[in-house]
Amino acid sequence: MLRENIRNVAIIAHVDHGKTTLVDQLLKQSGAFRTNEVVHERVMDSGDLEKERGITILAKNTAVLYEGVKINIVDTPGHADFGGEVERILMMVDAVLLLVDAFEGCMPQTRFVLKKALQLGKEPIVVVNKIDRPNARPNEVLDEVFELFIELGATDRQLNFPIVYASGREGYATLDLKDQGVDMKPLYETILKHVPAPNGELEAPVQILISNIDYDDYIGRIGIGRVERGRIKIGDQVVICKIDGQTTQAKITRLYQFEALKRMEVEDAALGDLIAVAGLSDLNIGETICSPEQVEALDFIKIDEPTVSMMFIVNNSPFAGREGKFVTSRKLRERLFKEVETNVSMRVEETASPDTFKVSGRGELHLSILIETMRRQGYEFQVSRPQVIMKEIDEKLCEPMELLTVEVPDSYIGAVIEKLGPRKAEMLNMETREGVTRIEFRIPARGLMGYRSEFLTDTNGNGILNHLFDGYDEYKGEIRQREQGSLIAFEAGESTGYGLFNAQDRGNLFIGSGVEVYEGMIVGANPKAEDLAVNVCKKKNVSNMRSSSADEALKLVPHVELSLEQSLEFIAEDELVEVTPKSIRLRKTILSKDSRYKNSKK
Repeated sequence: MLRENIRNVAIIAHVDHGKTTLVDQLLKQSGAFRTNEVVHERVMDSGDLEKERGITILAKNTAVLYEGVKINIVDTPGHADFGGEVERILMMVDAVLLLVDAFEGCMPQTRFVLKKALQLGKEPIVVVNKIDRPNARPNEVLDEVFELFIELGATDRQLNFPIVYASGREGYATLDLKDQGVDMKPLYETILKHVPAPNGELEAPVQILISNIDYDDYIGRIGIGRVERGRIKIGDQVVICKIDGQTTQAKITRLYQFEALKRMEVEDAALGDLIAVAGLSDLNIGETICSPEQVEALDFIKIDEPTVSMMFIVNNSPFAGREGKFVTSRKLRERLFKEVETNVSMRVEETASPDTFKVSGRGELHLSILIETMRRQGYEFQVSRPQVIMKEIDEKLCEPMELLTVEVPDSYIGAVIEKLGPRKAEMLNMETREGVTRIEFRIPARGLMGYRSEFLTDTNGNGILNHLFDGYDEYKGEIRQREQGSLIAFEAGESTGYGLFNAQDRGNLFIGSGVEVYEGMIVGANPKAEDLAVNVCKKKNVSNMRSSSADEALKLVPHVELSLEQSLEFIAEDELVEVTPKSIRLRKTILSKDSRYKNSKK
């Protein structure tokens, strides 16, 4: 049976190409909000971190009603590190809206999300967004998109994709560049015409594939998925087919469907509906809810493996327990293993030490978002420098490779190429357009660690850097990761203006005056490739001699405040980042200077 009154579609694109802004307009113009309702920009980015950073981290469901047809829309992340969200969400939809910036064109993540959609046989609709942008080149971008489809092995049917030109910010779409758009009606019409309606057995025993997990403090665990077959209603007895092949009995206590930004409780749902179910306490992503009459598990896609890992360690610094609410290894372990239940592309392993856990993810941003979320929840812990995950393939040591794309003004090309050479980057392509050069490299993931901050410095903040996992390749040899040393606090105490004044000649400081420090804490960066102990707590000796002129005021150079990502990039193998709800501190793993000296001699 074909359910003509439903369409299921996901919006996919590279980061910052306008997915969430476009969803805003689709919601507003469908009448989802009251006329006098105050609606924030990027309303789908509901998390604090998403609002602060302006990026989508978690995939989210919404739905609009147009001409009697319910259009279920899934907004997906655009950053490569959150690719696991995109992969599993594609299981819930029949088609994808591929958004491409009318100026930037196809970027690394465009390739990734499109490849996944084409492999799953999804119908594509290409939306060339931001056509109102200065220097927009929609026709050239469309040629790039077509070439990308061919390169990724699209079928003849997929190559015959419909095209919509739009401005998400201005709220209009058009099918022809010669016509000035007025509203989003052309996009709605294209969705109704080209997105296949759900097709299947409506009267057969129910079958639901769970693609996402949410949690509510009042009703507990919520499974989000699509009804692949049959009907379901509140009170039904069901069987859950687990990932390990086992089955458990359960009862549906609550059932929801999506309307605009809300989950509305419903009595029943049928083939093709995107739903949320409650009352199933041990439900996980990739599992199937079946009718007892016909227990049959559905296949779930294989999520790409993590490429980067780091150690999460219980905080053992002299300041441990001062600011955090959860500080023990038991609490840390509980939180990390809870994350794995909903974050399918993350792995957590226990180590020989009960206070240390190995956490693996898609990239540094993927892991840093987890760290930032945990510190805001009151956790206190330490993390090590990120390490790439090596593999042995055909008895050869192999490492993860990244496809790196940089866009820089022409005057900065030399500085970028010079820095990427020692990092084992191999140039694949270079093209110049209106004073801006785009260069593609293939580079070991190790070579990218710590490079982003250098890149921003080398290009005076004018460069754009994007990268995407590009498989494994034979180990490329040693890469020098850091050219700088650390300035290390000589003793515990409180930093003084006099101590900092004497220390600032040694390098760039990370702390200001009046900051509590402990021995072994990193307080700055030494331009030379060696560690140096400095006394930032030193006080000026007081004498009873009277000088003829007043002492010159001490002029301190403004210190650099490192963000969490910058801290993770900066630390070396023998250093840690101490993370608490109020502070981010850098430290040596071995705090005592004498102990570090003895350890270096071993």
